Amino acid sequence: MPNVIQLTVPSRIAPLEARITALLGSFADHRRTGDDVFWLKENAELLNILECTGQPVAPEALSVHEAFYAQAEDRLTFFPQYYRFLLSIALDLEDLGFSGNSGQRMVEFAASERLPEAELSDLQRAEARRLMMRRGVDPVRDAGLDDRLRAFCGRTATFALPNKKAAYELTHIVYYLSEYGRRDPRLGDDALISLHFAGLTAFLDQNADLLAEVCIALVYAGQEPPIAWSAWLEEETAAYTVDHGEGLPLNDDYHEFLVCNWHQAVIGAPVFRKPLETERMTYSKNGRRSTALREISQAMLGMERRSGDWERMRTMILPALSETTLEVLTVASESCALFPDYFAGFARAGAA
Repeated sequence: MPNVIQLTVPSRIAPLEARITALLGSFADHRRTGDDVFWLKENAELLNILECTGQPVAPEALSVHEAFYAQAEDRLTFFPQYYRFLLSIALDLEDLGFSGNSGQRMVEFAASERLPEAELSDLQRAEARRLMMRRGVDPVRDAGLDDRLRAFCGRTATFALPNKKAAYELTHIVYYLSEYGRRDPRLGDDALISLHFAGLTAFLDQNADLLAEVCIALVYAGQEPPIAWSAWLEEETAAYTVDHGEGLPLNDDYHEFLVCNWHQAVIGAPVFRKPLETERMTYSKNGRRSTALREISQAMLGMERRSGDWERMRTMILPALSETTLEVLTVASESCALFPDYFAGFARAGAA
């Protein structure tokens, strides 16, 4: 009997801790410089995802931020306008394993300087409160803040129309009220409907970034996202291409890549399953962006008479759509039992 020699081919995908180490090193040292506000934004986003999902982060992986942490308090005093980014990074570094008390002192400084009072948005005040309450300081002391946030979430009509800004604000309200899934955000039924409406618009637009955020918010609100949405997001997450090398453009899909993997972590699926290295990396997906949402809207806009009745309108809309858009609309309409209610607002029949 001939001998069979088995070759062990090394996997191109490193263990999770090594992949996270590579991500941290790339974002810290190989994409932007520390004096760039976009450096703050990108690193705050990555660290926040790692912290709130409890990912395994090796102590040596965090070492790339030692210089930042050592200067964080001085940066805050010189750049108080970026206090939310600076607090977020410092607090996450400590909660991920850094030893030190800079976060507490930074929170106390932000409170003494009354930095949250510079915010005009309830959403930004909620973020500031969430950050500073991590060290026991409530800088807002506004008993009506949560009520106003929940009232915004409960206006379902807002989210039956394409409005990315409002939809992202909706998801972030849920993040802050739930402390990123650590407590019940106490959303009313209308707010849950709003999340599903925002998700339907994101799915019709094939916007994986927004749909991932909506699905995460639904999980944090104690809901199970529609199966079709999670399945599509899993496909989109797997479709990313990661390129390595100096000089690569930074106008990429890094945020969508991070958020899609955040969604994977929230539903208990594997994360960052790509060949990652501690060097400049860019994140992209092949293929053209879907135009389904625009095509559906244009078909309806051209109608002399519209109805908010989905069963009545579907026979009028479907023949005007391309095959690709028809497939997207079919999946969307079957993915969520609330689709007829969503369409009643989306159709804007009252203005026809």
